[in-house]
Amino acid sequence: MSSLVVSWGRKAIALLTALPAFAAEPLVAGKLGAPPKNEASGLTASGSSDLLWTHDDSGGKPSLYAVSLTGKLRTELQLGAVQNTDWEDLAVAELDGKTWLVIGDIGDNDAKRSTVLLHFVAEPDSTQLSNGTVRVAKPDATLRVRYEDGPRDCESLGIDAKERAIYLLTKRDAVPRLYRVELPAGPLGDAELRARFIGLVPHVHEGGKPASGFKGTIDKVRSRPCAMDFARDGSAAVVLTYGEVLLFPRRASEPWAATLGRAPLRLGDHGLPQAEGVCFSRDGQSIYVVSESSRKLLKYARPIAGK
Repeated sequence: MSSLVVSWGRKAIALLTALPAFAAEPLVAGKLGAPPKNEASGLTASGSSDLLWTHDDSGGKPSLYAVSLTGKLRTELQLGAVQNTDWEDLAVAELDGKTWLVIGDIGDNDAKRSTVLLHFVAEPDSTQLSNGTVRVAKPDATLRVRYEDGPRDCESLGIDAKERAIYLLTKRDAVPRLYRVELPAGPLGDAELRARFIGLVPHVHEGGKPASGFKGTIDKVRSRPCAMDFARDGSAAVVLTYGEVLLFPRRASEPWAATLGRAPLRLGDHGLPQAEGVCFSRDGQSIYVVSESSRKLLKYARPIAGK
């Protein structure tokens, strides 16, 4: 065997072993027992137990639904004094010694809302989340958020509790734009805050080519971001598009704009008709995905390279 062939073989092996690990095909973890309109638009893992929270899209009840990791309904949390104008994402954050469910009323298809809303409600203790119960609560705080450069359509929300900041990723821009909202110090209360542009997220598009106009079939808009989550330990972000699940491993404590500015690990097609919600599991080892047009609850194993 020639030295040239041996050299080429060694280079090929080195290249293959350097490639990032990819997750296997997603598993169907179960069937969602909520929300009632079958338009699951947000998803997050409980901060204290092995449960997931979800909600309906615009026009649905202003309620959050706790489900098991197989989708079985556990509790409905009805929220008073607010409306579901266009709830699009959901997150959990540990702030000020409490575990908060953060509802992103941030959808704006026509980019006409002068401000969007973030509702903070304390997560009920896991002992209060039993099968079929209905609880009633009011948000402890509502933040009005104004984009510094005008209204944007957005369905993707991430929270970094250590930074005390919320991140918003736009949907309909040719290249998605990332915004940062700094939360005020001290106990949370109603306030109006500014979302500041901090960078572009170009690699949600396969091959670097932006998606075509939003009108049309899902195939034409498969790279539009429709949900986001940050791992609780700050080690990665996950972005859901209509076509794929994208994992962005974070280097040490770099800015999230740098993490989301790099090419992601593509976990593969989820195959859902209109995927709208994504989250890491509480331990960060799995990723869950839900759809507005299907009761399937999908689960991906997080790749080793993304830990």
